Amino acid sequence: MEKRVVIAVILSIAVLYAFSYMFPPPVANLKEKARPVAAVQSQPSSAKLSAINSVPVAATPQAGLAARNIVVDTDLFIAVFSTKGGGLQSFQLKHYKDKAGAVGRDIVLKNESDADKLSLLSEGKNFGLEPNLVFQSSAKDTKLAGTEKSSIEFTVTSQTGVILKKVYSFSGNGYGINLHQELINTGSSRVEGAISLVNYNRLVAEAGDGRYEVYGPVTMAGDKVITDKVSDIAKGPKQFDNNVSWAAFADKYFMDAVIAVKNSIASARVAKISDNYVQTNVTSSPLSLNPGQSASIDYRLFYGPKDLDILKAQGSRLEEAIDFGWFSALAKPLLRSIKFFYSYTHNYGLAIIIITIILKVLFFPLTHKSYKSMKEMQKLQPKMAELKEKFKNDRDAMNRAVMDLYKTHKVNPMGGCLPMLVQIPVFFALYKALMFSIELRHAPFVLWITDLSAKDPYYVTPVIMGVTMFIQQKMTPTNMDPIQAKMMLALPVVFTFMFLNFPAGLVLYWLINNILTIAQQAYINKSLPA
Repeated sequence: MEKRVVIAVILSIAVLYAFSYMFPPPVANLKEKARPVAAVQSQPSSAKLSAINSVPVAATPQAGLAARNIVVDTDLFIAVFSTKGGGLQSFQLKHYKDKAGAVGRDIVLKNESDADKLSLLSEGKNFGLEPNLVFQSSAKDTKLAGTEKSSIEFTVTSQTGVILKKVYSFSGNGYGINLHQELINTGSSRVEGAISLVNYNRLVAEAGDGRYEVYGPVTMAGDKVITDKVSDIAKGPKQFDNNVSWAAFADKYFMDAVIAVKNSIASARVAKISDNYVQTNVTSSPLSLNPGQSASIDYRLFYGPKDLDILKAQGSRLEEAIDFGWFSALAKPLLRSIKFFYSYTHNYGLAIIIITIILKVLFFPLTHKSYKSMKEMQKLQPKMAELKEKFKNDRDAMNRAVMDLYKTHKVNPMGGCLPMLVQIPVFFALYKALMFSIELRHAPFVLWITDLSAKDPYYVTPVIMGVTMFIQQKMTPTNMDPIQAKMMLALPVVFTFMFLNFPAGLVLYWLINNILTIAQQAYINKSLPA
């Protein structure tokens, strides 16, 4: 009797497992029945674990599916996703052109013909997830406008019985894309490992283009931004394991980035895998899924312009991908000021002129004091020459006599330098703001200057700038000896040749600054007695 009961129980269990194996419950039901459990890993992560009440069963992987594309068309971009790996095949911006004028075409940040080199491919070998798996999706081509929102979902089941869901969420008027990944262990064994997003960036050959002056991977790790050149990673992969906030690939004006949500990036690895590609792997913290458990990992994606305000809106200090140098604290408000004046003038050239005038007015007291001190020093030159001749064999006595001369006439020998030193950070900050501002890209000014980010095609403004610099040098009081003074007069020639290939916006700033300085110097020379 007992034997028959035992056999009956065993047969019942066998039938139950066989039935569950042959007819696995649908994924949607698994999710509905999920309940939270304690996370297995102690390392902070955005991965959220949950247990499934139903009996764990092994799912059958999809096989023989043909890959297809899904188009997402918003006000700002057109993105094409593929069911191959649930990855991104192409990304086209609608409001930025590759060339100025009517001949310009929309900027394409990604357009990959090789199905194995798509971006945002999911990989987790311990979970049986390979980048080349073909996902299932019922999503159709989507068009969004304004504040409309939508999402597309991809689902695949691996050989190990792990289901992966990838859900991309979009809005019609934003560059940011949310990516939600959910892993469900429907197998009969515990599975441990990490899951990665694999991105490929095809290298361009147009290194001479101004857009590619800055080009390569950028990573925020350990609370600082690390920029690597492609030539650097060609020598060996770069690994980042300390508090990775985001991993990106950028040129001077555009970038793509994977941004961590609640510490979802445990590490990032950047490597040049061939002459044509750089691969970036963004990996989660280790996950441990018992049968019936699930975990979710979230990221925020950005494909778009390196516009200061747009990047700042993405969060995670993404705006620091723009290199404003040592004086970024000054460069950012200066750039925002230029954008503010543009909102009224609708011309970035006029906005640059206005901000240059404002800076000149703000620094007028300092520069006035500087030029006044230089003028007074110039008047003392004959007496200083006498002292040098009188004490030519006694340097200490000469220095004491010169200091007494300064004290008698109440002249500060540093008065001409210190006010100018105060302005240097502002000048460098504005230089950086103009040099790396996407706002100036293809922005017209007047007449022949149709792109403030490109050089003056006829070199008119650099030549005028050199002339104004020469006039400024001639008008400025100097304490130099004749030989040094002649050398200084050669600077306008040097600067003119240097500025020939500078962006027209920078040349415009320098030109207006020179003209204002000439006017200021004329006023000082007229107001001060000879």
